[in-house]
Amino acid sequence: MGSNPTPSAMSASPSVPDDVWMHRALDEARAAERHGDVPVGAVVVRDGAMIAARHNEREVRGDPTAHAEVLALRDAAAAVGHWRLHDCTLYVTLEPCAMCAGAIVNARVARVVYAATDPKAGAVRSLYEIADDPRLNHRALIDHGCRADESAALLRAFFAARR
Repeated sequence: MGSNPTPSAMSASPSVPDDVWMHRALDEARAAERHGDVPVGAVVVRDGAMIAARHNEREVRGDPTAHAEVLALRDAAAAVGHWRLHDCTLYVTLEPCAMCAGAIVNARVARVVYAATDPKAGAVRSLYEIADDPRLNHRALIDHGCRADESAALLRAFFAARR
């Protein structure tokens, strides 16, 4: 059985810390946009302190795995000195894809808070529910919607400018 047997549903109103950390993740997303990457940002928080903050770097690195979530989880693991992030929360501006949801499970992240849903590739709620699938060895608590409109607007503007 996984370490979190009852995943949460969407938060009706985000807590103040959730709003603050998602604001920081949105700052990261804007940094991705400045160098031509899809504007997605991620922040990892442990014991009320940010231990990692990253943004998409696929274009910059030429690396298909350089998603904000994966990079932030790598940095967080380095910060705590091991790969288990069971006492951490991941804040991300867009619903994680299948690769990132798998990384969340493998890192044993306690909680995921994401802003905008991704109906085309979202693997936490939209297409799949990987991060809290009861068949897997770990389940994260999932909350979404915090600053969703702001994140969605950033993404829409990014893609509109490229059409």
